[in-house]
Amino acid sequence: QVQLVESGGGLVQAGGSLRLSCAASGRTSSINAMGWHRQQPGKQRELVADISRSGRINYADSAKGRFTISRDNAKNTVSLQMNSLKPEDTAVYYCNAERTWPRAYEYWGQGTQVTVSS
Repeated sequence: QVQLVESGGGLVQAGGSLRLSCAASGRTSSINAMGWHRQQPGKQRELVADISRSGRINYADSAKGRFTISRDNAKNTVSLQMNSLKPEDTAVYYCNAERTWPRAYEYWGQGTQVTVSS
């Protein structure tokens, strides 16, 4: 079992920055990819960015150029640096971890609220 705990959310004005962090515990050796999703008000949950254990990164178009995902395998953490925040970035942000062995499974954190004021 893997537990994920997010931190770093809060209220920020447009143009500001936040850094989200996610700490994994439990059977962390089983984790392959980790990432961040978000759910904006009235919308479906969507991928923001993810990163494999080897460091391969994917960004959503909305995140590219403004957000940076990073991972520390030794500390079992993944972070999302968010710069130039816009009101449309307001969402609940969720940490995600993928396990592929012995069977495919996804773990999710409880989410952290990010609110960007105009």
